[in-house]
Amino acid sequence: MTHQRKNHPLSKLPSAYPTHQHTIAKTVSVTNIGLHSGQPVTLTLQPAKPNHGIVFVRTDLSDRPHLPAHASLITSTHLSSNLQKDGVQIATVEHLLSALAGMCVDNVLIEVSSAEVPIMDGSAADYVRLIEQAGKMKQNTPRRYLRLTNTIEVHDDDKWASLSPYDGYRLDFEIDFAHPVVNQSIQTASIEITQGNYRSQISLARTFGFAKDIAYLQQNNLALGGNLDNAIVVDDDKILNPTGLRLADEFVKHKILDAIGDLSLMGYPLLAHYQAYKSGHGLNNRLAKAVLNEPNCFEIVTIYDIHKN
Repeated sequence: MTHQRKNHPLSKLPSAYPTHQHTIAKTVSVTNIGLHSGQPVTLTLQPAKPNHGIVFVRTDLSDRPHLPAHASLITSTHLSSNLQKDGVQIATVEHLLSALAGMCVDNVLIEVSSAEVPIMDGSAADYVRLIEQAGKMKQNTPRRYLRLTNTIEVHDDDKWASLSPYDGYRLDFEIDFAHPVVNQSIQTASIEITQGNYRSQISLARTFGFAKDIAYLQQNNLALGGNLDNAIVVDDDKILNPTGLRLADEFVKHKILDAIGDLSLMGYPLLAHYQAYKSGHGLNNRLAKAVLNEPNCFEIVTIYDIHKN
């Protein structure tokens, strides 16, 4: 579904959105476990040249295959977003990609010693800290944005997600779980993304699951690394984590965190308004592909292009 573009003010773009591409200033590494594999994995971020983009490399394989972070390589969205190319997979990429997008890092080579990205604490906060440890380096190439010019919407029964024209990057999300504990939390969230509020309002939100599902998942070789240190676990009537929630709206904020990572797979930072109801990795990926398959619904621009108009 497409709609005509609406005009929006440009006043926030100069200060909130970088004019130039950025990479990291130095190489950094971290070791943790995969959420679904339960196996140790070392991840290394390395600086990359302008227009390199975000690219993963499997260092545990002899030919060190490279997998660009792009929606066209997403082959599975069951419980996570998983890249696959020529039979080689890198799973659970969304939290790291969310942190890179939220912190405005455009170019980085990501070495992974296994088939799954480490889960860390289940949020993007540890990845934000890793990026800050590396430092950021401005590059001498203008940053290119994907700017929506028409609205694209995707549906799955009552679930839906859309991207609309907007001169900024705004995300609105509503969840609706048939669970009393989740339903007691704040169900909606809306945020205009900048580096500062991504770090403080989005990156802290952890992934979550339900205690009743754990046995089934682990019987199917999923969530083998899941525990109270890397996920919010909800029982029939309470949150099992001793410290409870970090944020009153942590459940819905994690959905926004995931969406930022999933939509970054479009290959450019966005100037768009994302709205969603009960969306997940599958719908987000469908939305990303729907936009990329409709070249008349977007344009690739720099901040300098915008100010010429």
